[in-house]
Parts: sequence; structure tokens; C-alpha cells
Amino acid sequence: MKAMDVMYKSERDDWETPQALFDRYNEEYRFTVDVCASDENAKCKRYFTKEQDGLKQDWTGERCWCNPPYGNKIVDFVKKAAESKALTVMLIPARTDTRWFHDYVYNRYPISFLKGRIRFVGARSSAPFPSMIVVFDNLSN
Repeated sequence: MKAMDVMYKSERDDWETPQALFDRYNEEYRFTVDVCASDENAKCKRYFTKEQDGLKQDWTGERCWCNPPYGNKIVDFVKKAAESKALTVMLIPARTDTRWFHDYVYNRYPISFLKGRIRFVGARSSAPFPSMIVVFDNLSN
């Protein structure tokens, strides 16, 4: 494995958000649905599993929490959040050099860069990359 592969590969893509981080944003935004979850890691009472495919669901009018898979599908979730008539708060890697960042996030939505590296629930160590929170607020558009 190349050194840079560690930045983009993991043995899984469904790492659970640390509860304290979710709680901080849920207190402000009061999420109605977790659009990318499993039975084991859902943060909201209503959630979409991989089988239900949050990308195929209607997010209109919802207040969404999204910690998407960090593989190739991340661009699809970012695009959906940017285009949905919803409020979506997304926890994603701070990959400011990517096309999806410039096409759908930068200069369009508020970004909070998280200090340090997140340690996802069940992970042996902190993530090998920085993370950010993006607030896609399209409820009033």
C-alpha cells in the first residue's frame, strides 16, 4: 500500500459519528433524519440505511444529518445536499483540493473546519485526515 492510500482507503466506510459531535450540531439544527446510517450507528430516530439508499430518498423539507461513506460516493451525497430543498449538515473530510469541494461547497455554504482529527466510534485511532462540517441550508431557497 502506498503512503497516500491511507488517506483515501479504509477497511469500512460506515464509521459512526462521535456522539458529542453529533449532539453539538443537533442542539442547533434539530435533525429529523439521518440520511446515511445503519441500524447500529443511526443518530436520529428516522434514518436511511445503505439498503434504502439515502441518495434515492426525498430530503425535501427535512433537517438532515449526513456522515456519508468517504469513498467514491461522497460526491453524490455532497451534490444531493447542495441540490435538495432541505437543511443538511454534513460531516466530511476536508478535501479542499477536490472538484466536488469547489463545485458544491466552496463559496456556496458555511464551512467549519474541525480542530484536530476525529476519532470515529469503534476506530482504533483518529482519522488520518482533517474533517469539516458543511451546512447546506436550502430550506428557504
